[in-house]
Amino acid sequence: MYFDSFSAFLQMGAHGPYVWSAYGIFALLVGANLWLARRRERVVKTEISRLMRREQGGL
Repeated sequence: MYFDSFSAFLQMGAHGPYVWSAYGIFALLVGANLWLARRRERVVKTEISRLMRREQGGL
């Protein structure tokens, strides 16, 4: 194994703060992207449903 201990792994030769903050930002952006995509999907489905009801003469 490259690192002698778990602590050395987290520190990554003094580059740990940069590496782990990059991973954290990446995870945050991926999570936000997934959340926004699901939210947009819900909005689009609701809009399509509303338009279909209007075309069928309902509400």
